[in-house]
Amino acid sequence: MSDGVERWVFGYGSLMWRPGFSFVERTAATLHGRRRAFCIYSVHHRGTYERPGLVLGLAPGGAVRGMAYRVAEADWPAVYDYLREREQPTETYVEARRFVRLATGRRVECLVFLSDAERPQWAGALSLERQADLITGAVGLSGPNEDYLRDLVAHLRQEGIVDRSMERLLALVEGRLGA
Repeated sequence: MSDGVERWVFGYGSLMWRPGFSFVERTAATLHGRRRAFCIYSVHHRGTYERPGLVLGLAPGGAVRGMAYRVAEADWPAVYDYLREREQPTETYVEARRFVRLATGRRVECLVFLSDAERPQWAGALSLERQADLITGAVGLSGPNEDYLRDLVAHLRQEGIVDRSMERLLALVEGRLGA
């Protein structure tokens, strides 16, 4: 039974181009008060305990452009379960509801997964140089960390999003790799 509430999900990383769930609407959106950042140590997917890499999180401050997905009420339970499994395997993120501004100007409340500064995986506000050091050469179950960064920047560009800090970080990493 519907409660009349629209169900929205906000993605700022791979959820933008690989949501993995059914949706009825996809639109550009901006979340204020958080920014896209490599602020989470990765010891499985993009690094190891001996050589951690970094993955994206939503760190406090700024604003982030991403995608909002409206999910049909009938699909919501399955989508919600999928997202909890995808985004919470190590409980690195905090599930929250935040308002985003859609490209149309409309504000909607979205499910979003925020970085949790209380978790041991929280890397915090690292300099771009330190981020590049950690990303360069780190490899985990999902492959090289620099591939994750390249993929992110390529997809952001495809969406018309210029994230200057991600562009600078990629340039630093590629410089270290001699690319």
